[in-house]
Amino acid sequence: MHIGIDVGGTNTDAVLVEGRRVLAECKTTTTADVTTGIVNALNGLQAAQNFEPAAVNAVMIGTTHFVNAVVEGRGLAQTAAVRLGLPATKALPPFVDWPQRLRQVIGGHSYLCHGGYEYDGRVISPLDEDELRGVATDIAAKGVRSVAISSVFSLVNGDLERRAAEILTAEVPDLLVSFSHEIGRLGLLERENATIINAALRELAEQIADGLTESLTAQGIDAPLYLSQNDGTLMDLEYARCYPVATFSSGPTNSMRGGAFLSGLDECAVIDVGGTTTDVGMLHNGFPREASSEVMISGVRTNFRMPDVLSIGLGGGSVVREQKEGISVGPDSVGYRLAQQSLVFGGDTLTATDIAVAAGLAEIGDPGLVKNLDRKLVDAVLDHVCEQIATQVDRMRTSPAPLPVVLVGGGSVLVPDEVEGVSELIRPEHHAFANAIGAAIAQVGGEVDRVFTIDPNRRDEVLDSARQEAVDKAVAAGARADSVRIVEVEEIPLAYLPGNASRVRARAVGDLVLEDAPRRARA
Repeated sequence: MHIGIDVGGTNTDAVLVEGRRVLAECKTTTTADVTTGIVNALNGLQAAQNFEPAAVNAVMIGTTHFVNAVVEGRGLAQTAAVRLGLPATKALPPFVDWPQRLRQVIGGHSYLCHGGYEYDGRVISPLDEDELRGVATDIAAKGVRSVAISSVFSLVNGDLERRAAEILTAEVPDLLVSFSHEIGRLGLLERENATIINAALRELAEQIADGLTESLTAQGIDAPLYLSQNDGTLMDLEYARCYPVATFSSGPTNSMRGGAFLSGLDECAVIDVGGTTTDVGMLHNGFPREASSEVMISGVRTNFRMPDVLSIGLGGGSVVREQKEGISVGPDSVGYRLAQQSLVFGGDTLTATDIAVAAGLAEIGDPGLVKNLDRKLVDAVLDHVCEQIATQVDRMRTSPAPLPVVLVGGGSVLVPDEVEGVSELIRPEHHAFANAIGAAIAQVGGEVDRVFTIDPNRRDEVLDSARQEAVDKAVAAGARADSVRIVEVEEIPLAYLPGNASRVRARAVGDLVLEDAPRRARA
């Protein structure tokens, strides 16, 4: 048996899954500290289906802890950015494009040092070890506890980043180090930014990992714990301590993977209507289509793995207002305070949930409290919701042909049965818990993304090598070898670089090995 948990802005959903069967499901209100909400969800599962905690093989969690910390600017460690690239890159130093507020929160400590590579692996300049020791001394004096090391073209060769870390940690032994070649993709500033964000979250990741472990232990569950990644795969708790940035978009990704699982479709759009937002994404081979361009995180440009998702502030908790120019729904939401502030629960705030209840689309709270709502207002809000969602689906499509859509999420009752541009609207069983189901059935992945110099006569050999490396990474991450498959191979010739240079990205996924997974109690 698996337990899947997804922590949203409004609700924390949990499911108990055995194979392809959903044995129990529970939806509870997300709490301010998040962890309490997870405990409540586990208690709800136990009440719905009495199960033996020792029979649980694994627990998978999708959490908003880390992205919320960056957006709100809280819990972030003082962080130093060390870039290896001199004498190049001086014009645009680290943090050059950061919002001042966020830069101040983490200190904005930056250092330009010698090192880095050309695209073909030639060294720009050798490391200056004395220079790095001076950086270490300054870092220690300022009380910095986490460092992000980036190097020009580190995706070609990460050796200089690793050597720089050895020098820094020899001087400052307890320093937490994040490497750009392990986190971001091509594009120095964006990869560096992603690495800095990851470094700023490392201490918080330690605290959250310990808190999640204690929450499960208190429920008598000692099964291995995994967190959902942005690409729809899993990472174990130790990996999450090192790479918290990989969880940022796990919520929408879990919903999309859950939608694929519940509907049986691998090629479609998925609309996830939650309590706070509506997320629209596309599935390819059963996995979310990834964003091909930079991704903005709280005003910072990054380029790590993220799904191509359009999000709008529209959900069950969205505040509804009548204005002179018309009806507005969201983007502000009562969030996890829905049970206190919405009309159907005796509150004084008109929300989209109240509209759904008044229209007879949902049975939540006390319908009598909204029976006198103006029917014209109710119809206008529902029309507005339909128009907003149709617009997002249209923006995601890659052809004019109508496409099938899988509708999931607790707020999906707001969506009518017919939407413009949609060939088929599918509401699968358990659709309100697709996010938690997506976490419970998630697989393990491995990815290669770097620049290769490809001889025209050796192209197939290079691509096969990239595929094999992706497979090996998936197996090393915990995938069962006989279940691993390649889900994506992408080759992009880089015309601006000489020597037949191409960016090659290969991605593999496989089923999690559960029988060999060590129990935390024995770890």
